[in-house]
Amino acid sequence: MFAATSTSIAWVILLISLAGWAFYAFSNIRSSRAEIGSEQKLAANRKPYYDDEILEGPRLERVQVLGLFFLVIITVALPLYWVLEPNRTAEAQFGFEKRFTKWGAELFAATADGGYNCSGCHGGMKATGGVAAYAMTDPKTAEVKSVSWKAPALNTVMYRYTDEEIRFILNYGRPFSPMSAWGIIGGGPLTDQNITTLIEYLKSIQIPQDNCVEPRGPYNPTCVDGKLPAAENKAIISEAQRLVDNGTHATLGESLFNLSLNSGAYSCARCHTKGWSYDDPQATGGGAFGPNLTGGSSVRQFPNQSEMIAFISNGSELGKRYGEQGQGGGRMPAFGQVYTQDQLKLIVEYVRSL
Repeated sequence: MFAATSTSIAWVILLISLAGWAFYAFSNIRSSRAEIGSEQKLAANRKPYYDDEILEGPRLERVQVLGLFFLVIITVALPLYWVLEPNRTAEAQFGFEKRFTKWGAELFAATADGGYNCSGCHGGMKATGGVAAYAMTDPKTAEVKSVSWKAPALNTVMYRYTDEEIRFILNYGRPFSPMSAWGIIGGGPLTDQNITTLIEYLKSIQIPQDNCVEPRGPYNPTCVDGKLPAAENKAIISEAQRLVDNGTHATLGESLFNLSLNSGAYSCARCHTKGWSYDDPQATGGGAFGPNLTGGSSVRQFPNQSEMIAFISNGSELGKRYGEQGQGGGRMPAFGQVYTQDQLKLIVEYVRSL
């Protein structure tokens, strides 16, 4: 609002200034005398000018008053500029985010709507999770089969990944899955600007977090200390408990590890169990995109259970050490804003038992 007001004031001042100059030019032309006789008679350097009494009196006073007038304008205008500029900048930032979000939505849309069909795999424009058809070739028999690959919900992806980690995924995809490389750098069709607008759109569809005092932006309802809303967390635990009660899993930790809710958006198994994403799971935790967790490997990497909980809570950072001899690649998401510490402990206890 302030930015719009300051812009309006600037336009008014500009129009007044232009009108003033136009009036001055018109008056000057009207007051000029018709040329009579010799041109030298009317030449500016031959025209008698004011005498000293006028120059040092009324003429000087008029110039001083004019100077004072412009000094007042500067004195008032500069503080106004300083006061209004932050709001103008904030509104400009809001405008950028609004436009980027709109452009990202156009790319995310279904093919029929002119987009690249991200919504077709990930469960609509709100990306609540879906499935994608995928053809797989058996490495031993060369047999080709069609599978339905769980495409995870993306409405909590900003809870778990940074902007740069998401950019990497969009640029290079997941080569072993239906997730294609979309960035030019990875062989896809989208420019870096396109990828940026897609990320901005993903921010706009995040589930608003609890405990957010200051959201990251008007189109990004997440924050540093935010948590998955209590209702969403309750739905996760209810589904996990149901799978325990019906005998699918033995413990709540195992159920959370293998949770298929929202197409596996909260699941550990989608990365750590080969075949889980297309309903043909092999050894649980035996390794796939993520490392093998069986045979005590997680205990060897994290002798201290609390360190493992902290790692799963915060995720990995590119180049940073984790555990005994691990170096982060930025691929391990942070689950601290999705699960409570007690829930993470249940998962860790299950993983350490594999």
